[in-house]
Amino acid sequence: MINKLEKISIWFCRALAGIAGVALTAMVLLACANMVFRATWVPVRGTFELMGFFGAVTAGFSLAFSQFYRSHIAVGLFYSKFPKLVQTFLDIVTGFVSCVFFALCAIETTKWGLFLLDLGEMSETLGIPFYPFVFAVAFGCAVMAFILLLDLVRTLLGKKPLKPAELGSK
Repeated sequence: MINKLEKISIWFCRALAGIAGVALTAMVLLACANMVFRATWVPVRGTFELMGFFGAVTAGFSLAFSQFYRSHIAVGLFYSKFPKLVQTFLDIVTGFVSCVFFALCAIETTKWGLFLLDLGEMSETLGIPFYPFVFAVAFGCAVMAFILLLDLVRTLLGKKPLKPAELGSK
């Protein structure tokens, strides 16, 4: 069962990371275009708003991918010195706390998105609604919570986290 969930997770993480990559590329192109057009006194209208929207998508959608592929920064100065049982206990506690944190982030961000939807809040210059981007961040947090839950289940079952090389072959 966990292997099937991991395969689904890999697909979700890669899809979200692809969308985050497109948003990041759009940010770079928009920033470059704005710099070039500013030199001719015709800046790209709404650059500040679009950079914020693209940044939200990039950050929200890249969280789970980074967790799944263990590319977040981890400081294990003393961790490796602890006995294996203590390390497992710490993995369980941090996994649980992290999972709950991101689940709560997803819930609260969704509530905020619904609030913005009810208000009909729009960006000032371009008139783009805020709520789709807030929901995108909420979805990214929810997928992150799910990945952390999978990590927690693996730890509780005594299985090691998959290495990135193993993930590519599944």
